[in-house]
Amino acid sequence: MTSGAMAKSKAQGFTIARKFLPQSVRYKSNYKRGTIVVDPRNHFLYLIENSGRARRYGVGVGKAGLAFKGTATIRRKAKWPTWTPTANMIRREPGKYKKYAGGVPGGPSNPLGSRALYLYKGKRDTYYRIHGTTQPSSIGRSVSNGCIRMINTHVEDLYDRVPIGARVVVI
Repeated sequence: MTSGAMAKSKAQGFTIARKFLPQSVRYKSNYKRGTIVVDPRNHFLYLIENSGRARRYGVGVGKAGLAFKGTATIRRKAKWPTWTPTANMIRREPGKYKKYAGGVPGGPSNPLGSRALYLYKGKRDTYYRIHGTTQPSSIGRSVSNGCIRMINTHVEDLYDRVPIGARVVVI
């Protein structure tokens, strides 16, 4: 990749491919304005702006077999959310997650980062989130336990643009 294709975040001290920076792009779809469309194969999240345009962000997504698929609704949003690993995470990797079974308070070292958008199917929490990350190098990769990760400043931007009740489609 050429140096022109990379951008450095001075505030967070990491380098990210320019294609993963928030930008307005052409996007043909039949989705309603305000819908979030996640393309895990290409590691992009699109916020539909109008017919033919979307705001695009780079994301990190779930490892094979752990990724969320289908549609959901954002029923909760949180700033500096707390995090507790799921029972399945603890079962799969007890050495890594059991020590956090009591939860981790919100803050800069919390794995959910600065913001979280909670995905629900009907009234049932899916336990999948669109959230910030303490691992910005994971953007553009399939490495999470299923959630959709974003750079903290990027998820803050999305958080401010998306209301409770927004539809999320993972293609």
